[in-house]
Formats: sequence, C-alpha cells, structure tokens
Amino acid sequence: MVLQLSNVTKLYKNGRGAEDISFALLPGEVLGLLGPNGSGKTTTMKAIAGLIKVNSGEITICGIDAINQHEKAVRHTGCLIEAPALYEHTTVLTNLRLAARFYSHVDESCINEVLEMVEMYRYRKDKVRSLSLGMRQRVGLAMALLSSPELLILDEPANGLDIEGMLLVRDVIKAAAAGGSAVLVSSHLANEIQQCATHVAVMHGGKMLAIDNIHEVLQSFSSVEDFFIDAVKRGRQGGFAI
Repeated sequence: MVLQLSNVTKLYKNGRGAEDISFALLPGEVLGLLGPNGSGKTTTMKAIAGLIKVNSGEITICGIDAINQHEKAVRHTGCLIEAPALYEHTTVLTNLRLAARFYSHVDESCINEVLEMVEMYRYRKDKVRSLSLGMRQRVGLAMALLSSPELLILDEPANGLDIEGMLLVRDVIKAAAAGGSAVLVSSHLANEIQQCATHVAVMHGGKMLAIDNIHEVLQSFSSVEDFFIDAVKRGRQGGFAI
C-alpha cells in the first residue's frame, strides 16, 4: 500500500475543509479527486503532504505514519499543490537544481530527463519571471517528478495549460503510474479525470460522496460526469449539507 487515509478530518474556523476522508492507493493506481472549488480536494492533499495539521484520523505513506513521522514519509512523495513555489529571478534549471538538493539520488541527468518529459528542456536557461502561467505549471510538474516518487500528488495540474499541455499532463500521469507510482490527482473537470484515472472519488462540501473504479463507473454510467451528478444527487437525498 502506497497511501492510506482513515477517517481524516481537517476543518477550518469557517467550517470548511474535509471531513471523514478514507481511501487507499496501490502502486500503479491513479485516483482522481473530482469536485468543484471548495469541495475539500486541496485540503485533503495538503493534509497528506503535511502542509496542514489534521484534526483527526490517520495517514500512512509507504507504511510510514505521515502525521507523526512527516519528514520520513514525504521522502516518498512528489507534490504540485496549488501554484508551484518557484524562484522568480533565477532560471528554470536553477530552480530544479535547488529542488534536487533534497534528494541524494537525483543528479543532473535526472533534471534533464524531467525537463524533457514536461517539454521544458529548451527553456531551461530562461528565468522563471519570463514564463507564462502554463510554462510555470510545467516547471512545477517537473519538480514533483524529480525524485521518481512512489506517491505523486497533483492538485489541478492542468491549471493554465492549453490543449497540448493538458494532453502532456495526462501522458505524464499515465507514465508515472506505469512506472509503479501511485498518483493522486484533483480536478473540477470530469473529462480530465476520465481520461487519466483508474479510480474516481466524488468530493463535495468537504465530504467524499462516492469512490469507484473508472471501469466500473463507465459500465453503469455514460460518463464520469454522470457518475458525479448521481453521487451529488444521492448525497442531497441522504441529508448531506452540500
């Protein structure tokens, strides 16, 4: 098991956040968190990455307690959550080299490889401040891939990307999964999840309303979007505050 969440809750003072979230991820699986803005997707990902403290629940990464042994657990992860944290006045290559210092096994060839994967190698000597939003997103994706992580966490990775960029993100996700990584990806676009995920979880109002294998979903529904609509409808009928 690469990732396991058991009854994880993180609520903010305004009552928003994520509540009672449970799921597991095996090597090669891609779980898509599907939901609108404010549904709890980013909160869940931040909790896994150790960027926020949870109120309750358990998180394990590669069998390691990610709450009490955070530094040890996150060695197995690569993350792109919200906007990538980049040094504006340095080059793309320098940003990758600075990130590589945290991993003893990452060398210059690894940096070049991930830059090629996200089609940013030709821009490696450009300063970050000159890059478009989509190009910055690609650099952030390269940083997340840098250590060949066992767990890859991508929060709205297609944000700011054009059609070609979105296709590239799908290919990167599928390649990471084929290489044995477990991938957790969020999106508010049902089609994006349908195109790259092996499993989908519907999030709405801070709750996980449904989770299933994409293959099973598409045997019962014409699309992941219809699965989402059905889950939200059933959530309302069941009394969820969504």
